[in-house]
Amino acid sequence: MLRAFIEAESAAQMGEVPVGAVIADKLGNILAAAGNRTLRDHDPTAHAEMIVIRQAAAKLGSERLVDCDLYATLEPCAMCAGAISFARIRRLYFAASDEKMGAVENGPHFFTQPTCHHKPEVYSGIGQQRAELLLKDFFKNRR
Repeated sequence: MLRAFIEAESAAQMGEVPVGAVIADKLGNILAAAGNRTLRDHDPTAHAEMIVIRQAAAKLGSERLVDCDLYATLEPCAMCAGAISFARIRRLYFAASDEKMGAVENGPHFFTQPTCHHKPEVYSGIGQQRAELLLKDFFKNRR
């Protein structure tokens, strides 16, 4: 999770919403790490989670990341939750909940839907205060 926070802080310095993500293999080796890049890439799908899923899949040469874990500083949105499911991510760890756009413990509760074919193990609240402070400071400075 520490590396995910480093990526989130880097994204904030570039004016992006400070969200970072990391994918690690079952031994804990980092396969991919990124922060949000929606503004930089002019791409609404360039969320940190989407970027690391793409990078890890390319690195492994497979669309299935069965033995991989994803760490994110913010609860994934519906788009990212869908990608996590399709990639067959083993475990999802995230820091702060997102009452407005989150789709795991908030909103649509994506992984509990009957149309969801794969549900990762989910662990939330890891580094929650740090993530919340990072987000609050970012948006306070933007207003």
